Amino acid sequence: MKYLLENTHSKRLSFRRIEEKDFDDWLPFFSNEEAIKYYPFPKSASNEQLCREWLDRQFKRYKEESGGFNALINEEGSMVGHCGLLVQEVDVISELEIGYALLPEFWGMGYAIEAAKHCKSEAQKNKWAKTLISIIHPKNIPSIRVAQKNGMAFEKYTTFKTIPVGIWRTDI
Repeated sequence: MKYLLENTHSKRLSFRRIEEKDFDDWLPFFSNEEAIKYYPFPKSASNEQLCREWLDRQFKRYKEESGGFNALINEEGSMVGHCGLLVQEVDVISELEIGYALLPEFWGMGYAIEAAKHCKSEAQKNKWAKTLISIIHPKNIPSIRVAQKNGMAFEKYTTFKTIPVGIWRTDI
């Protein structure tokens, strides 16, 4: 399936398609205020609703072949987060984005940059795009650092899905 990295591996991570059974492992992400503070989630929704809607969006992406997140599994067999290539509409232009999110207990271990670099490498190897972007809230410093370590440079500020964001870009 185009843009999915399922059944690939980086040094410490395995990439696989997200599955229904991942709901319970991913639910703590939505329960952590720090993890979701830059997302435009409705404040009235429960953590369970947010997780369900997020998973359903990934399944829809898979069906539409518009990329999607991959579950990131570490060497111990634990899901540490999600990373993938996603087709996004930014300022009326279709772009291929590297998106990533980790469960808070795995922050600061280098998994995000490892996964993002793997996505970039796979996109380059498969010639899926000439450039890649990351869409990042301007105050999300940890995500900006991941983008920078992945060779991305700030391009512009814009609005994406009602929130202010910075667009970070790299040639591949």
